Amino acid sequence: MTMTLITQTKKLALAAALFAAACGAAHAADEIIRHRIPNSTFPIAAAVEVPSSFTNVYLSGQVPPLQDPAAPKNTVAAYGGDTKGQTVGVLKAIEKSLTGLGLTMGDVVKMQVFLVGDPAKDNKMDFAGFMEGYTQFFGTTAQPKLPVRSTMQVAALANPAYLVEIEVMAVRPAKSK
Repeated sequence: MTMTLITQTKKLALAAALFAAACGAAHAADEIIRHRIPNSTFPIAAAVEVPSSFTNVYLSGQVPPLQDPAAPKNTVAAYGGDTKGQTVGVLKAIEKSLTGLGLTMGDVVKMQVFLVGDPAKDNKMDFAGFMEGYTQFFGTTAQPKLPVRSTMQVAALANPAYLVEIEVMAVRPAKSK
């Protein structure tokens, strides 16, 4: 009889431990996991895991907003002057769109960046200028969450004055029941 009681106690303890582990796993399954690039401080994630309980929100590509109405509309100066200025303008526009959807830049999990070669940089993309603008929004103390990201040089965008276009995917936690 004592052996049966010990066996049942062990089974109950095991069941309790499995239940506790499952509860912890369920909690962890409701969190986004952002994997940093090993041994790197580069401000993008190597990978992002999004649980199925989240809703994907895809934003169309954003181009630089008009920043200098006095400048001719087909000039780089009208839209921020350089890659850094245009990047800041685009990211502010994305931030505004996200806010309108009840989201923040911290909800961005994926980003695709299209850069046109800058005539002032021998028609090469200004990656350093892009990064100067990007790091104002991602990897900061106020907003440390990093997306995965691809950055590529393209031949042209819809307006010859645009040097930057960015599209993002953000995620929204499922509403609590």
